[in-house]
Amino acid sequence: MFHILADTLRPLMNIMLGKEWLQLEKLPRDTGFIICPNHCTEIDPILVGQMLYSNGLPPHFLTKASLFKIPVVGKVLAGSLQIPVDRAGPTARRSLEVAQEVLDQRGAIVIYPEGTLTRDPDLWPMKGHTGAARLALQTGAPVIPVAHWGAQEVFPRYAKMVKLFPRKKVRMIVGDPVDLDEFRDKPQDKQLLDAVTEKILVEITLLLAGLRGEQPPGERWDPSVHNQTSRGRQIDKDSGMNE
Repeated sequence: MFHILADTLRPLMNIMLGKEWLQLEKLPRDTGFIICPNHCTEIDPILVGQMLYSNGLPPHFLTKASLFKIPVVGKVLAGSLQIPVDRAGPTARRSLEVAQEVLDQRGAIVIYPEGTLTRDPDLWPMKGHTGAARLALQTGAPVIPVAHWGAQEVFPRYAKMVKLFPRKKVRMIVGDPVDLDEFRDKPQDKQLLDAVTEKILVEITLLLAGLRGEQPPGERWDPSVHNQTSRGRQIDKDSGMNE
């Protein structure tokens, strides 16, 4: 599946976008890891996946558990060690088992700490969810922050059309592993998981600020404060309107 997708998508993405990948030497080569990017457009997974695959690291994404029940699709997903996600269902334990298998094979697991496209009006990382923090503490895998900027000019958040001309450029930078030693061997309650999540987001935000040459806001955008949903395309809770 990786080869088919790469042969199909890489030439297309190269036509659509120029790219500049920075600090690739910080991608671990001797261990599996969790990669945490910012999330500002729906083509982000393709861009991050292309970067990883081009550097000899097939990407593994968290995928809705229901897709694994579809004939052929399910077999492809399972065979490529994509990770089923069903937080409330019986596959939760299986998700951790597959994730650990990926990490044991020195693979890269992509998790977006924000959980969905940022609601921040200026596309800075918003308040996150604890999935990446939980997996990092449960497995001990290093967390690698990544930031990218430029793809939103080609495919704006929740857009219906691609803007190909003039040709745009995406810059992506890999950061140092997030130091989580202070959080290990402690009860994984909500307060601790929130603190780990925020530390990861701080590192992503700093990388993004460098790419943008701008200062991030002093307070992280919280969808609940602005009467917004925290997941999915529907943003405004009252009107059901999308941005």
